Amino acid sequence: MRGRSRNHTVAVAVAAALSGTLALGGCTAEDVTDAADGDPAPSAPATDGAPPATDFIVTALPGLPTPEDARTQLGELTVAEQRPMTGYDRDKFPHWASQDGCTARQQTLLRDGEDVVTDDTCQPTSGSWYSAYDGETLNEAKDVDIDHMVPLANAWRSGADSWDNDRRAAFANDLTHPQLLGVSASSNRSKGDQGPEDWQPPLEEFWCEYGLAWTRVKHEYDLTVTQDEHDELSAMLNTCPA
Repeated sequence: MRGRSRNHTVAVAVAAALSGTLALGGCTAEDVTDAADGDPAPSAPATDGAPPATDFIVTALPGLPTPEDARTQLGELTVAEQRPMTGYDRDKFPHWASQDGCTARQQTLLRDGEDVVTDDTCQPTSGSWYSAYDGETLNEAKDVDIDHMVPLANAWRSGADSWDNDRRAAFANDLTHPQLLGVSASSNRSKGDQGPEDWQPPLEEFWCEYGLAWTRVKHEYDLTVTQDEHDELSAMLNTCPA
C-alpha cells in the first residue's frame, strides 16, 4: 500500500498543542473559507490530471480505526431517522477554537500540508495541500476548505441538537479524532451537509478512509445513522484493503 508523505514534525507539534482544552477564539478572514454546512452546493468541476496510482489514499487524519474496529463501531451505532433542523444555527457550534495562538483551522492546515511556512500569527504563507476528495493539489491556504467530516448540520439531525455549546464546540474543533480535513473548496461545497448515502468523494480510492473516519466520529459522539447511511458506510468499509 502506497500513501502520501506528510509533514510529520508539524503533525506531532499540532497534536501536542491540542493535548489541553481548546479555548474558543476569533477567526481571521481566511478562517471563514470553509463552506457553511447545508448551504446550496455547486457541482464539483472535473479535476486536472489522473488520480493517484494507489488503491488506498492515506492522509494525516488522526484517530482512524482499523477496518475491523470500524465495522464493530458501525454495528454499535443506533439506526434512526434524522431529526428535524428546528433551532439549528452554525453559531451553536463555536469554531474555530484557538490554542497557543493557532486556530483549529490553522492547525489543520499545518497538519495536512507539505512544506508549510507560517507568519507570526500562525497563518500559512506558503505550502501545498492535497485534497483527498478529488485529487486536486492546492498551493494557497486560502483555496483550502476545512471540511467537517460529519457536517455540523448532519450532526444536529443525528443527536447534536441535545448537546450544550461546549460539546458542540469540541465537535466543531476536534483534531484528536478524524473530524477535520483540508480539501478543495469545490469538493467541500459539493458535499454540503450530505451524508455518505447521498455524497461520496469523487475519488473512490478515498472511500475506505472516508468510511473509517465518518464511522469513528459518529461512534465517538454517539450520533445516530439512518439505515441508508449505515448501508453505504458498510459498502465503503468493504473497499478497504484486506
